Amino acid sequence: MKTLIVANWKMNPQTLREAKGLFNLVKRGVRNIERAEIVICPPFLYLLNLSRFKRENLNLKSDNLDLKLGAQNIFWEKKGAYTGEISPLMLKDAGCKYVIVGHSERRKYFGETDEIINKKLKAVFEAGLIPILCIGETEEQKNKGETRNVLKKQIKTALKRVSSYKLQVSGFCIAYEPIWAIGSGNSCEPKEAQKIRILIEKIISKIYSPKIAGRIRLLYGGSVNSKNAKSYIKEAGLDGLLVGGASLEPKEFIKVVKNIGT
Repeated sequence: MKTLIVANWKMNPQTLREAKGLFNLVKRGVRNIERAEIVICPPFLYLLNLSRFKRENLNLKSDNLDLKLGAQNIFWEKKGAYTGEISPLMLKDAGCKYVIVGHSERRKYFGETDEIINKKLKAVFEAGLIPILCIGETEEQKNKGETRNVLKKQIKTALKRVSSYKLQVSGFCIAYEPIWAIGSGNSCEPKEAQKIRILIEKIISKIYSPKIAGRIRLLYGGSVNSKNAKSYIKEAGLDGLLVGGASLEPKEFIKVVKNIGT
C-alpha cells in the first residue's frame, strides 16, 4: 500500500490563480514519485476548477500526475435547505475522492461534536468517498493524562453504527493530530506517535477486530515538515501524513513527499 500524503490548504490561497499555480508546482515536483498517494484538499471554491485543470493538463506519459482531490469538510444531508453547506454528492461531482472529517479547527471554531462528526462520517461512507477522521487531544488533556480516554471517545462515537464492512472496503483513514502540536512548530515525537498508533489499533480492535484495525490507514498531522516527515513513517510505523502549513510551500511539500516516496 502506498504512503498517503494529504495536503490541507485550509483557507488558502486567496485567489484561484494562486491555487492553480500551487497545484501545478506540486504536480510537477512529484510526477516521478511512485510510492506515495498524494491528496490535495483546497477550499471548496477551488475544487471544481482544480479538477478541470487536472484533467486538461494530464500528461499520461508521466508516472504520477493524477493528484487526488479531497474536501476539508462536508454536510451530512444529500440536499435541502441548508444554507452555506456542501453535500457529499456535490463533492463527488466536483471530482473529490477524500473528505477530512472532524478536523480540530472544525471542533474548536464551529462547535462540531463527536455526534455531528458521526453523521458526517456516515454521509461520506454512503456517498462512496473516503473519509479521513481526525482525532486528537488538547495540551491540557495531555497534561492531565486524559489522552487515551479522549481518543477512545472520539473514535467510538464517530464510528457509532458504522459497519465493519464499510471500514474494510472504503479505504478509511484516521489522522492523529494532537491539537497541542498543530501550527505550534512543536511536533509530536515519533516514539510518542508510535504509542498513539498502537493505542488506536487497540481501540479499533476492541470495537471491531484486529483484522479491521489492520485495514485502517493511520496518519499523523501536526507541524509536519520535510525534516520530521520520514520519521513518522519509518520509526512510528504510520501509513501517511496530514500536512497543513508546509503544504502551502511547494518546495517544502515536495521535499516531504520525496523524503517518503523515494
